[in-house]
Amino acid sequence: MRGLAKTKRESGSMELVDVERPAPAPDEVLIEVDYAGLCGSDAGIYEFKSAFERMNPPTIIGHEYTGRVVELGSSVTRFSPGERVVERPIRGCDECYQCQIGMENICDNIELTGIDHDGAYAGYIAAPADSLQSVPDGVDPRHAALAEPTAVCTRAVIENSRVGAGDRVLVAGPGPIGLLTAQVADAQGASVTVAGISPDTTYRLPLAEKLGYTGVNIEETDLAEYREEVTDGIGYDVVFDTTGHPSGLSMAAEEVRKGGQIVLVGQPGEATLDYTPLVRAEVDLQCSYSALYQDFHRVFRQMEDGELDHETFLDDRFSLLESEAAFEAFLGGETCKPVFDVSVLRE
Repeated sequence: MRGLAKTKRESGSMELVDVERPAPAPDEVLIEVDYAGLCGSDAGIYEFKSAFERMNPPTIIGHEYTGRVVELGSSVTRFSPGERVVERPIRGCDECYQCQIGMENICDNIELTGIDHDGAYAGYIAAPADSLQSVPDGVDPRHAALAEPTAVCTRAVIENSRVGAGDRVLVAGPGPIGLLTAQVADAQGASVTVAGISPDTTYRLPLAEKLGYTGVNIEETDLAEYREEVTDGIGYDVVFDTTGHPSGLSMAAEEVRKGGQIVLVGQPGEATLDYTPLVRAEVDLQCSYSALYQDFHRVFRQMEDGELDHETFLDDRFSLLESEAAFEAFLGGETCKPVFDVSVLRE
C-alpha cells in the first residue's frame, strides 16, 4: 500500500511512500481507511514547526479519519469485520493519575497518531481497540472523518464552557476548530459571531456566513462599536479563542463581558496579558484540550439529529496524490477543512 509520509525534518518533504500493510497486535484492530481530514496539526507537520520535532521521519501522518474494520487482533472482542469506526487519536498510557481518573486526553505520557505512530494517510492503519468508537449507520462516512475535530469542539462548548440558550458568543478564528465550535455553540442556542483577519476573507469568513454566522474582519471593523451594537454594550458572554496566536487571547479579554468566560481551544504560545482587569471582572479563563469518549458520543448524536452542517463545512476538492496543493491552500486560507478520499492509496 501507499502512505503520505513526512520524510525529512524540514518544511515540505511530504512524499507518497510504499509501505507494508500493518499487522494488528493482539490488542489492535486493522482498519481500511475510507476518508481522512487535514487539520492545523497536519499543516504544522508540513511546515515542521517546533512542536513536531519529536517526530522520527519517515512517519505517515493524519489522525482525523474513518474506516472499516478488516481484521481483529487475537485479544479483541469488541468489534466485527466490516464495522465502521473512528479513532480517538490521543493515546493515554493507562497508568498515570490522569488516565486513572478517566482523563487520558491529558495523559502524562501522551502519544499521538500521525506523530508518534504512523497515521491515517494510508490505505490501512492499525489502532488499539480501546481507542476506537463505532460510527452509527446513518452517519455519512465523509462526515464521520470529521468526528475528531468536532469532538474537540464539543468538549470545549458542552463540557468546558457555560454556553447556553440566548448567550452571545464570539469565536476568534474561522479555521476548522473555530467554525466547528461555532456550530456546536449555535446548536446550544447561542447567537454566534466569528472573527477573522483579512486573509480569511477569501474563503473562511464567507464559509462562516454560509454556515449561518456573522463573519467579522477585525482589521476592517471597529470591534468596540460592533460589540456595543450586538451585545447591547455588555460584552460577549463567552469568547472562544481558537486562533492559536497570542493576539487571540488579548482580543478575547477585550471582548468578554464582566463575569463572562474565555475558553482557550487554540494553543497561543507565549502570550502577554494584563490579568488584573480579568480578576476584577471575575472573568472565567478556561482551557480545553482534545476529547474523550463521551465527546465523540455527543458528536455522533448531533450528526444524527442534523444539528451540524458538515456537508457545507468540508472541502473535497483535493487529492492525497497531489497533497501539496491542499497544504498550501490550507496555509493560505484558501480552504478550511479538506477531506481526502483515502481509497486512492489502495489502487
